Amino acid sequence: MSATDGSPPPETEGSVHGFVQAFAMIIVSEIGDKTFLIAAILAMRHPRIVVFAGALGSLIVMSILSAAMGHILPTLIPKRWTLLAAGVLFLVFGAKLFVEGKNMPGGNEKVLEEMREAEEEINEDVAEHDGTGRVAANGDVIPLEEIEAGGGAPVADGDAGERPKSASVLKGMLDGTRNLCSFLLGPVFVQVFVLTFLGEWGDRSQIATIMLAAAHNVYIVALGTIIGHTFCTALAVIAGRYVSTKISAKHVTLGGAVLFLCFGLIYLYEAGQAADFDPQDHIPRG
Repeated sequence: MSATDGSPPPETEGSVHGFVQAFAMIIVSEIGDKTFLIAAILAMRHPRIVVFAGALGSLIVMSILSAAMGHILPTLIPKRWTLLAAGVLFLVFGAKLFVEGKNMPGGNEKVLEEMREAEEEINEDVAEHDGTGRVAANGDVIPLEEIEAGGGAPVADGDAGERPKSASVLKGMLDGTRNLCSFLLGPVFVQVFVLTFLGEWGDRSQIATIMLAAAHNVYIVALGTIIGHTFCTALAVIAGRYVSTKISAKHVTLGGAVLFLCFGLIYLYEAGQAADFDPQDHIPRG
């Protein structure tokens, strides 16, 4: 039935809510996050357009995969239980963020710590894949000449000792794929893409995207997350270093906590509203 009182149809209103929630979730989750800082650091070392393309390409792939996973959920469990799970998950995330934000010191100490960790990950990746050395357990790069001479500090976890044959084969395939992509797309693009993808996989924003896509139109949620990632990535490569020294991780975390708690309450309310309907055929029981 179409609305006759001048209000937008429920489908349109739900699409707007899904888009706004997806966009807002990305903004509060990604600004100052490790992947944001990785893009900011690499943009100071390499051409910004290449860093932007690599990071955004990775995030677009992640957004589509996450939205697709969320789209599958309602086919496995009833919509009411999907909304209930989303509500509980967002409440848990919100409570966790609130506790983290409350215990954080003021200022940008937390962001600077994240930036140091991001720089270490970048240096480790460069040392492993450019053929100049190996990363020691303490994070230092061992020159290739010293490795060949049998010297150097103990290597990082996973490099010491004999690898299982299957792990060695898998690593060889992954390295070969990366080398091929580096040849076709450029090493900087591939480095940014891989570091961003690994940083986002299993992240809070990915799980939240899955739940949003389960509760709303999958295309609208994917669009909202992609636009949000585009904004954050552009900010990172243009002024990421400056922004990271000015923002307060405590305030961003507490703001994210409030947003996630609101999402949780909204979905719990919607789950309660859907309780009067049959989960199989959506026919009102009354």
